[in-house]
Amino acid sequence: MKRADRLCALAAELRAAAPRSRGAPWLARRFHISVRTVARDVHALRRSGLPIVTDGGRAGGYVFDRSRALPPLHLAPSEAVAVAVALRRLGGTPFHADAASALRKLGAMLPEADDLAARELAERLHFAVGHPAPVVPRVIADALHGRTILRIDYTDRYGVATTRSVEPLGYLGNREYWYLVAWCRLRDGVRAFRTDRIESVTGTAEPAPPRRLLPSDLDLPGDLVRPLIFV
Repeated sequence: MKRADRLCALAAELRAAAPRSRGAPWLARRFHISVRTVARDVHALRRSGLPIVTDGGRAGGYVFDRSRALPPLHLAPSEAVAVAVALRRLGGTPFHADAASALRKLGAMLPEADDLAARELAERLHFAVGHPAPVVPRVIADALHGRTILRIDYTDRYGVATTRSVEPLGYLGNREYWYLVAWCRLRDGVRAFRTDRIESVTGTAEPAPPRRLLPSDLDLPGDLVRPLIFV
């Protein structure tokens, strides 16, 4: 687990456990790290502004101080189900693993009464089972986040196989397929690789040069492309 992901998970664990404390040895076992690393991570979370205090009781440990935190986001049961439906539809996308993690956190944040109401509503919803979407390897998402080079074996629509080094720039998705948009060093330009045609992928530690993905790089009419607006 990358440190940034571990810090988020550690913060979520302490927030979910509050007002109970979590001891450093328990957290070390939970996240497969040393007690010293737990202390460093908690220090980093405190510096970022999270209200984590040290419990001076017999067991010791760390406590998320809810009295000093912003009030939690409240979702109505129907809103929680709507979010769950959206997350479930991310299977086969580059965000399938993150969606599963977010769905678990969503269930944990609901008050008991709302959780029961959301579950009752969810039992009325069903998905027709079709062909499972190919899973996008996590290494692709990690390379995009970390801005590192990928080496891929790719077979195009004509069945031509090539091995390429690419610099991930972003994703392009529709209802059927997801594409990795990257600067291809073989073609010396931006290319879109359908993720189910990537036969194998290997991450590297080589940093990618800074490049921006522009709408014009997608080579699609503007009315057919919509950016994700995070609000």
